[in-house]
Amino acid sequence: MGEGQEKKQILTYAGLKKLQDELQDLKGNRRKEIAEKLKEARAQGDLSENAEYDAAKDEQRDIEARIEEIEGILKNAEVVVEGETRTDTVNVGTRVTLFDMTENTEVIYDIVGSQEVNIFAGKISNESPVGRALIGGKVNDVVKVELADGSFDSYKILLIERSQHI
Repeated sequence: MGEGQEKKQILTYAGLKKLQDELQDLKGNRRKEIAEKLKEARAQGDLSENAEYDAAKDEQRDIEARIEEIEGILKNAEVVVEGETRTDTVNVGTRVTLFDMTENTEVIYDIVGSQEVNIFAGKISNESPVGRALIGGKVNDVVKVELADGSFDSYKILLIERSQHI
């Protein structure tokens, strides 16, 4: 990546929609709410010792930072259309059924962009250790994932399909 070139943000369509909805809420609703809080706090007089005013300013700063963050993500978004996702190899937008050879169990993961991770819902990033190891894998491949302690987990890819619920 060259100077000033930002990293592409891979998103599923559902992830893109979620970010767009959040941005609309922040710009439309949250900005108005915070402006009202600031107005009320100013009406209380001395701003130098006004905790409500300070809290509202902090909240305003957080909202503006999140707006800027989302706009940056959307500007660099590469959207994966799940219905067009190929299933011959593991990629963003696929659901992968694996046999965890270390734990002797089956696990299912949806491979998503880094903005959509939710490990409790089985959504792992293409940039996570397991996701990176799986990307490009085919059915019956065995992939090894190095863990933080230097040991390895091994997974056999049993099934690759399009993610349906992302």
